Amino acid sequence: MSLRKPPVAESVRIEELRRRVEKDPASIAFAQLAEEYRRAGRVREAIETCETGLARHPGYLSARVTLGRALLETGELDSAQEELKRVLRTAPENLAALRGLAEIHHRRGELHEALAHYRTALEFARHDAELEHVIGEITAQLEPSVRAPKVVDGLSFEEAAAELLAFSSGNGEQPGEEAPAAVPEAVPEPLTDPSPEAADEPFTVTLEDALPDIPLIVVPPPQEPAAEPPVAPGSVGSAEEGDRQIAALERWLEAIVAEREKRNAP
Repeated sequence: MSLRKPPVAESVRIEELRRRVEKDPASIAFAQLAEEYRRAGRVREAIETCETGLARHPGYLSARVTLGRALLETGELDSAQEELKRVLRTAPENLAALRGLAEIHHRRGELHEALAHYRTALEFARHDAELEHVIGEITAQLEPSVRAPKVVDGLSFEEAAAELLAFSSGNGEQPGEEAPAAVPEAVPEPLTDPSPEAADEPFTVTLEDALPDIPLIVVPPPQEPAAEPPVAPGSVGSAEEGDRQIAALERWLEAIVAEREKRNAP
């Protein structure tokens, strides 16, 4: 059911207020007359009436609200914003000014500012269906409720970022690969003190025990020189022969040691 007055009733009300203002130009009835003009769609007459009356009564806030809303309807957004902000500086809870300023920002596409003013207006007009509806629309534009995650090679963006972070942390694994199982370290057997019986036993180490990993190298003995006729005991030749045999044996041993050292070298 509409509460708007019939055209005849509007015309009668406008005519009564117009006569009052004409009779007393200082009357504050100009504000009511301007609002009736605006509601009847006679926006330009509303603006002129407000400007004339505000010249006498500059602090009349209801007239400034009407002026701001009339300017908004004609598309003069800057002038409308100036008038409505002037009202809110004096009366921050003025619902009509809040809604008008929110609509100005909304028309300009300034959704964050519009949403802030609409929400402030809703604080003074709880459960206003129109305000709740427009707030819901702007909120949906600014913050979509459903946002599909970006998929990269079968992974969402969040999953791909997590795997890349794990790879760059220094573990050397490619994203998506499982880390190899850790190989348990060999635990050395605990050392124990030798028993008294073992300490009393003689300790003997052979060459094969000392060098178990080096194969025994068999170096053929040096060829014996051709046998010479035996000499008498105590002769010089017998001593020289012994020296030669000892020297040959030493060379043989040196050859064995040199070969072992060569094989044992890294």
